[in-house]
Amino acid sequence: MPRYRDSLPQLDGRPVLTDGGLETVLVFQEGLDLPHFASFVVLDDEAGRTLLARYLDAYTAIALRHGAGLLLESTTWRASPDWVARVTGAASDTPAVNERAIEFLSSYRDEQPADIPMPISGCVGPRGDGYVPDSGMTADQAAEYHRTQIEALAATDADLISALTLNYVEEAIGVARAAASAGVPSAISFTVETDGRLPTGQPLGDAIQQVDEETDAAPAYYMINCAHPAHFADTLDPSAPWAARLKGLRANASMLSHAELEEATELDEGDPADLGRRMADLRQRLAGLSVVGGCCGTDHRHLAAIADRCFGAP
Repeated sequence: MPRYRDSLPQLDGRPVLTDGGLETVLVFQEGLDLPHFASFVVLDDEAGRTLLARYLDAYTAIALRHGAGLLLESTTWRASPDWVARVTGAASDTPAVNERAIEFLSSYRDEQPADIPMPISGCVGPRGDGYVPDSGMTADQAAEYHRTQIEALAATDADLISALTLNYVEEAIGVARAAASAGVPSAISFTVETDGRLPTGQPLGDAIQQVDEETDAAPAYYMINCAHPAHFADTLDPSAPWAARLKGLRANASMLSHAELEEATELDEGDPADLGRRMADLRQRLAGLSVVGGCCGTDHRHLAAIADRCFGAP
């Protein structure tokens, strides 16, 4: 049964860390081939499951040192029907792929100390490219498309749905509606370009307000992911009405733009210490920011720096 679905620690004032950029770690550091960047294939064998448990152990240790919770993100960013069909050959595999990912995290959590809150997040990604708003769905179409994956996740031990790297507002509205219909809280995370706006050009605050208006404020909270703080820090106004809804940041290690990252053949790991300072500055400015972590190019070193700066020396 879900442990935190009715009381998410990140909404109760408890600081919560995330992991880093799982897919970039697996590809660039572990040398794995992830078809279509789909990390759920790591669960196909015992070696992959052992690797994933070891990966999570590093973040669990950091959270324990700082008395923080740890958000356990599932390997399902590329596990909606279109992507599953590309990887396995059958969209009908979608429920099983998502169920297996949550079962792994639930078993992992059962083996950890009871005094560390570990909400399980069922990760949902965009139907199309993570950086380009190319799927062009209406909100109703997005709700219908994402319903298969979200309902599968809602039937598991997942405590919430985290929709990461959404790049246009209609898809975010659809995901929020599908999660609400399935009875599971959602976190809607937008990605932004180097100007702090969505890839469509829409300001982040306008996107958050539009989703709230068209879903009766269904999301539990909002996040930014897959962007460096240098890209959006100056656009965040703590006094804006929507700022209180922004409770999470998962930052990229690199200051490169999305277009530059797409062309990169080597991983840009950035500067962990500088990233930690920037995240701490944002957390001081945004009083409600409770979820901090990494995205592309980040690993346990970046998260250790973020935790040290955001939560003080352990």
